[in-house]
Amino acid sequence: MGYVTPEQITQAKELDLLTYLQRYDPHELVHVSGSTYCTREHDSLKISNGKWNWFSRGIGGKTALDYLIKVQGFSFTQAVETLVGRAAVLPPVSHAVPKPAPPRKLLMPELNSNNDVVLNYLMGRGIHPVVLDYCLEHKLLFETKQYHNALFAGYDREGKMRYAALRGTLGDFKGEVTGSDKHYSFSISAPQESGRLHLFESAIDLLSYATLTLGRGWDWQKDSLLSLAGVYQTKRENVVPIALSRYLQEHPNIHTLQLHLDNDEVGRGAAAGIMGGLQDRYKVLDQPPTSGKDVNELLQRKLGLIQRKEEWSR
Repeated sequence: MGYVTPEQITQAKELDLLTYLQRYDPHELVHVSGSTYCTREHDSLKISNGKWNWFSRGIGGKTALDYLIKVQGFSFTQAVETLVGRAAVLPPVSHAVPKPAPPRKLLMPELNSNNDVVLNYLMGRGIHPVVLDYCLEHKLLFETKQYHNALFAGYDREGKMRYAALRGTLGDFKGEVTGSDKHYSFSISAPQESGRLHLFESAIDLLSYATLTLGRGWDWQKDSLLSLAGVYQTKRENVVPIALSRYLQEHPNIHTLQLHLDNDEVGRGAAAGIMGGLQDRYKVLDQPPTSGKDVNELLQRKLGLIQRKEEWSR
């Protein structure tokens, strides 16, 4: 069994993870945005403000020593020897520091002079005008000039639009504006910091939940609401969507997650992945729609819209 001196332990504890990766393992470092990085091996392990946090496992720390032990599985002695040894034989190299990638540029489509088509479409799907007025007032919802698509916007902490989802008002078109960054998907944050976050697959499901909450006479803005910009099937377990990882990183007050994902194989799989990745750190409640495929279908059923459409189609 190896032995390390108190001086070596002190030296090993002085090195933060970002500096360690920049100096000795730069290919493992991936720039996310601003001063935030993740690792190539674990995209949910975020490094920012002198700390690191592996969100999908609910563990974190400050130093490279913590990282080698908790993430890489080194023994304490092995980790200290590795850090001291690298510092001795591999001096820092200036060219190893990755240059921050510029933020993706949204290639926004031309917007329409009014939002009449989009508002009629969304109200036809049961969304309450109060919720829609809020979205218009806060520049979360727009109508494109060409095709009259609904555009749902997402912003970073500086108030810059970084994401835009598109939904056709005719047919089943769904897409994203070129340059969209899924880290910043459509969301409505509580005006006062809330510890509860509700999750949805799409912006329309989010607005449908807000409408259902409003219809019960509750404050629909009490808790924060986040669209995951779609989910997908994966063979990996405990997968946390990047939009959720970013939101949790920026809102450390969150303690409870309520999942309102679709009642299909993909939605159920995504819910299981989030629960597996975060239930050791957060209270995670799986609350799919009580009827129908998704939250909007549940809303339309409650309002009788689907029944009417079925009658009209006969």
